Amino acid sequence: MTDNQGTSRPDRLSIEDSTVDGIRVVTLRGEIDHGVKDALQQALSPRDGDGGAPRIVADLSGVTFIDSSGINVFIHTHQRAEAAQGWLRLAGIRGSVMRVVQLVGLDAVVDCHSTVEEALT
Repeated sequence: MTDNQGTSRPDRLSIEDSTVDGIRVVTLRGEIDHGVKDALQQALSPRDGDGGAPRIVADLSGVTFIDSSGINVFIHTHQRAEAAQGWLRLAGIRGSVMRVVQLVGLDAVVDCHSTVEEALT
């Protein structure tokens, strides 16, 4: 687990990275804004030894806020993954975060799923 903001700021973003059947699952908790966009971009970037097309599921079930910085990171990651014959899928988006995703049309660009399990299939 990578907690890029420390435990003294629980409202900030924490990032956990795991692999399920060769698919990277990046679990996000907290707020996605300009202050954490670089850490988010790094978390979604290909890892050494990832070989082949990148397949990434971003679990947003614990995200409470997102601004245009986060939206742009997801669009950029999606474009990079597609160019490499891979994909990015978003999962578990809730409440006001889903509202933002829908308002800006991110859900029309990146596949969104109710759960991580659905996104993995």
